[in-house]
Amino acid sequence: MNTLGISPNASIRLAVLLLAAGEGSRLGSHPKALLKRDGQSLLRRFCTALVTFEPVQFVVVTGFHADLIENEIDSIQQVSPFPITVVRNLSSKDGQATSVRLGLESLQGQYDVLLVALSDQPGIGSPEVQALLDEYSHKEKDQEVILPIVDNRRGNPVLFSYAAINDILAIPDMVCRPYMDKHPELLRLMQTELQGFVLDVDTFEDIQREKLTLS
Repeated sequence: MNTLGISPNASIRLAVLLLAAGEGSRLGSHPKALLKRDGQSLLRRFCTALVTFEPVQFVVVTGFHADLIENEIDSIQQVSPFPITVVRNLSSKDGQATSVRLGLESLQGQYDVLLVALSDQPGIGSPEVQALLDEYSHKEKDQEVILPIVDNRRGNPVLFSYAAINDILAIPDMVCRPYMDKHPELLRLMQTELQGFVLDVDTFEDIQREKLTLS
């Protein structure tokens, strides 16, 4: 039985890259993707939020805590209506950019847009993803990246067109953030009041604020 459920989706073919390779050093080296809210890991909650969009690809990059996170993915995969591809970054200690590049290089097949997401944002759910897709549907011809902005702060996840990702991959070692900095003309800034785009979890105070638990 599919306990995640399926809802109809629009015609945009969505691919997803989730970065879950961090150490969580400020949390005593605890995997942030496995922090729980209401008994469910942030990773599982994120996957559940994506079901309605029927992603054509979903890549998760692991690194530190790979075994623990991949065990959770195995469990999620048992009820997920879409496949989850796991890529382990053996160089995760060299920084997030290595995980981004590895994840981008692991994408296969056709899609229209790529959602690049972080695993430590408990406020990201279906409304936030839908807002990005809605904004993409209203973009101008030369706008290839949807960047959420909350109170003048850059947020995450970010939505990239297939063309933008191909441009990034054509440049050795290029990743998303420096590409956006280099090509501001390609950005469509999505002004939003959805605070989930700028809320992440780095400290024990953040855990208390977001009503999360370590287990």
